[in-house]
Amino acid sequence: MGQRTFYPPIEPYETGMLDVGDGNELYWEVSGNPDGKPVVFLHGGPGGGILPAMRRFFDPQAYRIVLFDQRNCGRSRPHAGDPGVSLAANTTGHLVDDIERLRERLGVGRWQVFGGSWGSTLALAYARRHPERVSELVLRGIYLARPADEVWAFTGTGAARLFPAEWAAFRDFIPADEQDDLLQAYHRRLFDQDPEVHVPAARAWAAWELSANTLLPVPPPPLDDRDLVAFSRIEVHYFGQGCFLKDGELLDVGAIRHLPCVIVNGRYDMKTPFEAAWDLHLAWPEAEFQIVEDAGHAGAEPGTLHHLIEATDRFRA
Repeated sequence: MGQRTFYPPIEPYETGMLDVGDGNELYWEVSGNPDGKPVVFLHGGPGGGILPAMRRFFDPQAYRIVLFDQRNCGRSRPHAGDPGVSLAANTTGHLVDDIERLRERLGVGRWQVFGGSWGSTLALAYARRHPERVSELVLRGIYLARPADEVWAFTGTGAARLFPAEWAAFRDFIPADEQDDLLQAYHRRLFDQDPEVHVPAARAWAAWELSANTLLPVPPPPLDDRDLVAFSRIEVHYFGQGCFLKDGELLDVGAIRHLPCVIVNGRYDMKTPFEAAWDLHLAWPEAEFQIVEDAGHAGAEPGTLHHLIEATDRFRA
């Protein structure tokens, strides 16, 4: 076959809200074939929420496609963009438990787990805890949530050296006397109750986070201020605490090395640098490893998209 591209747009045939405790409800949806092979899509961010295009990585005739908004973003409630919402019950452990609750709610025995960027982090965390519930893994833009990743993203020694104008806008939003710890400086502003403080901070944070997603520049996705605030608050909450994971924890793949897995990463990924995918490949040599030589971070770049859909097509039987 030639270059694979997105499947045609589809709409969900079932939607709902799942009570996961701690006052949280998750929006979920199912599309494709009700009798098809189950697959769960784990979105990025954290806090990015789901988009209709995410249904299109899978053959709708073959897959029962499950998407959901993780805690406090998208259509899940309460929304982190609203006043006074606490993120104390939003950690990686909570999200792993949520995936299990959703699996049980939908009556799924085992499912394929598909995740990109932060979604790859969550997919690995979930599979390590519940390997018996995973049929395959498809991972893109590997993020291992190691201290070096924070250095790369939020100091002047990593991506900033390749995108100095975008970095300067992000850094200089914060007064010079607070720039020694940008994460904490942004955290203070993002969780300030005054919209005149947290909305501009969210716009500055998101502008940096959404820059350099692709090898060639593309316009960022449209987001309203409420979603920008939620996205930025959830990200700074996670990144400021190591994503609630131990350094190197996700490279302990002994419990999942028997599972079929495809790892796809752009060579020029500026958001989750290629080194993480390489380290996962070394730890898990049985997994198929696809290096996309003409791609950055995004899942929709042609070479990356081809390998992702090639993987889901192969696993659909």
